[in-house]
Parts: sequence; structure tokens; C-alpha cells
Amino acid sequence: MEASIRQELSNAQRLGIMGGTFDPIHYGHLVAAETARVELGLDYVLFIPTGESPHKNNLKVTDAEMRFEMVEISIKNNKYFKASRIEIERKGPSYTVDTLREIHKLLPKQEIFFITGTDAMIDILSWREPEEIFRLARVIGASRPGYESQKHLAKIFSQYPESRDRLYQLEIPALAISSTYIRSRVGNNKSVRYLLPDEVRMYIENNGLYR
Repeated sequence: MEASIRQELSNAQRLGIMGGTFDPIHYGHLVAAETARVELGLDYVLFIPTGESPHKNNLKVTDAEMRFEMVEISIKNNKYFKASRIEIERKGPSYTVDTLREIHKLLPKQEIFFITGTDAMIDILSWREPEEIFRLARVIGASRPGYESQKHLAKIFSQYPESRDRLYQLEIPALAISSTYIRSRVGNNKSVRYLLPDEVRMYIENNGLYR
């Protein structure tokens, strides 16, 4: 983790970690992070773009540096949001458990809240070392209104009873937006204005992404 970011976060007590491919980052991600920050009393939210995703081997993913730049552009006006290259600079697949271990080692005093989409969270049983993830962080599943996940959560609670006090859902209206939807609209020459920050929209246009 960059020394400057580590120094800024060293005094935080409750730290949110927003992981994802961010291809591209959009208002759903930003609203989820801000909602979690306010409702859970987080001091900061650290955005960590995936380096090499172990779950998207068959999908074309935009260059990590470009995805990181889009994250930085999006969060520059929020003093509580920070971005880290921790997964981009680590070689090999980006496993959540490895990232949490590294952050825990660098910032041992902070209580960690890992924020992800509920649709990703319900697949946590297929992630590497889910029991260790629950030990290292509280997991926050951000979901769109009406998203039905109780059956999946019950399966997680059954297999990992300790997760009952470590796993939460947070309803986010803006999560009806998705990166897949944005890429599709760009590819079909349709407007994505108001789905993501204007600076990110212009970055996509200027770099010919998703065409």
C-alpha cells in the first residue's frame, strides 16, 4: 500500500474496503460507498480496483491502469474516499482474502468492513478461504431494492455460523446501474450520461473504451 495512503488511514478506526473490477466505476459504486460510510460510521472508504480477477478469466477486462485512473477521477472530490493500487501491483490473481490479510498487516488497529455487491456476496462460498474473510472483516452486501437473497444467505449462515454477526445487507437504490449495462450502451453508441461521473464518461470517450 502506498505510504501516503497508509499514513492517512493510520488514524482511522473503522475502514471500508470497496473492492471490484470497476470497469467502469459508476454512480452505483459511489452511492454504495457513501451510504456504507454514513450508515456504518466509517472513517474512510478505500477503493481497490482488481488487478487480475480470478472470476473473470474468460472476459475481456480493461487495462488495470485505466480502471485505476477512472476510480481516481471519480473520488477526487470526496475527502473520505481513497484509492489503492494494492491489487494492481500484486502479481497473480487478486483474491479478497490476500488483500484483507495485507491490509490487516499494514493497519492492524482498524476494524475492516468489506463492501461488495450482494450478487457477488452470495457467491462467497466459492471464494478462497471464506472463513478467513469473515475473521478479517465484516462483509457488507450492497443490493438494489427488492433483490431477493435470503435463500443464499441462509446457505452461507448454515455453512459458516460465525458469519451471522459478520455479514450484512445494505439496500442501495442506485445499484440498478451496472458496469455491464454501461459497457453495452457505449458499445451500441447509446448515452451513458448521468449513469457515471462526467469525467469518467469523457475518459471513456477519449480513450475509445468499450467500442
